[in-house]
Amino acid sequence: MAAFFVTSTGTDIGKTYVTAGLLRVLRGGGASAIKPVASGFTTETAATSDPVVLLEAMGEVMTPEALARISPWRFAEPLSPDMAAAREGRIIDYDALIEFCRAGMGRARGPFFVEGVGGVMVPLDARRTVRDWMAALGLPIVLVVGSYLGTISHTLTALDVLARARLRVGALVVNESSGSTVPLGETIAALHRFAGAVPIASLGRSANEEQFRRLWRVLCGDA
Repeated sequence: MAAFFVTSTGTDIGKTYVTAGLLRVLRGGGASAIKPVASGFTTETAATSDPVVLLEAMGEVMTPEALARISPWRFAEPLSPDMAAAREGRIIDYDALIEFCRAGMGRARGPFFVEGVGGVMVPLDARRTVRDWMAALGLPIVLVVGSYLGTISHTLTALDVLARARLRVGALVVNESSGSTVPLGETIAALHRFAGAVPIASLGRSANEEQFRRLWRVLCGDA
């Protein structure tokens, strides 16, 4: 069973877009995903929220039980998880979070994805970040980045942070940013020069099924 952790250089870069796209093309193989921690989740925004997008990509409908199964730590404020939890007088039980992810991996019947929250170094509580979460699970990383001006520095910083924790990046996914003034091809060329042996895949603004299948082949080492 192949399992990956999907993270990013920041928020609203495309983690859920990438995860959902992979789920759709791999659904026949029993693919599944969880997004254990979600900020900015309210009853008003639930229908378009990240957890619900993932449920729909798996062919499931939104129910309280389904939400609890893939995303038990949901907070209303669109803030980092530690801040969002504090606003509600709550904390994220880190040990329970790790166990929840491992249990999900144990139940998986096909490709399995853990989608993170925010970027690589977003705080989960007073001491730990998303990087600590990734290190505890030890899964290959899918690092989703944009093509906006400034993304090269953000991406190389994230790669350095992951390398320092000895985390393996299975694929660097350049997701074309809306309104970017930088040509996608030039961004990818620059990243190839600096990212070493990290496999790089790209997605256009309206990625088709074949692009996601190509990304999956990159993750499997077949591209």
